[in-house]
Amino acid sequence: MSDNLDIEFVEAFERISSLKKAVAPDVMLKLYAYNKQANFGNNFSFNSGSDVRNAFKFNAWMQLKDMSHTEAKKEYIKLANTIINPKK
Repeated sequence: MSDNLDIEFVEAFERISSLKKAVAPDVMLKLYAYNKQANFGNNFSFNSGSDVRNAFKFNAWMQLKDMSHTEAKKEYIKLANTIINPKK
């Protein structure tokens, strides 16, 4: 399962990264947070001298505290799929 999940996660990340259309900022924030949690877990880092945008990103990540790497990957994939394959 882990290998398949990792492959799906990387594929979802690559598809989102190559999108030509704009994605709503709140959705991008969620994707960012899921990605950070999936890759770094609760190992938060924040540069206090950063701008407001980075503060929002950090806050979004902090809200996922204690979410497992596996769950974060699943949520990232699920959200990415709603963007890539929206229901009509």
